[in-house]
Amino acid sequence: MIKEFKEFAMRGNVLDMAVGIIIGAAFGQIVTSFVADILMPPIGRLLGHVDFANLFLNLTENHYDTLAAAKAAGAATMNYGVFFNTVINFLIVAFAVFLLVRSVNRFTAKPVPVVAPTTRDCPYCLTAVPLKATKCGHCTSELRAA
Repeated sequence: MIKEFKEFAMRGNVLDMAVGIIIGAAFGQIVTSFVADILMPPIGRLLGHVDFANLFLNLTENHYDTLAAAKAAGAATMNYGVFFNTVINFLIVAFAVFLLVRSVNRFTAKPVPVVAPTTRDCPYCLTAVPLKATKCGHCTSELRAA
């Protein structure tokens, strides 16, 4: 059983998948940092100094200035700012995956369509004649049906 597992784990596609998952996780962290630290602060500044990570709807009667204060108090909140950041993360990752798949598809070989032959060779003079021909146009030999 251990030998079978080792053979399974050492197959190329399993190793490729593992590498892809690790790189994907690292890429996700980079995109999360890009959105939270680079992209959203200027957008928040343009919209009147809004910190999207701190946008929340308090579902209790108490007032909290920040999302961290509401979480520390155990208040029920709807964190739509965090959700907005997550949606932007997803869109960036999805677009990057789209670009990757699109570029890989350009390099993959496209299947060559199989074209049915429309001619055959005359067995006597080896001239190409149509498939349905009953007589060779070159040597006038009688031809059998294809």
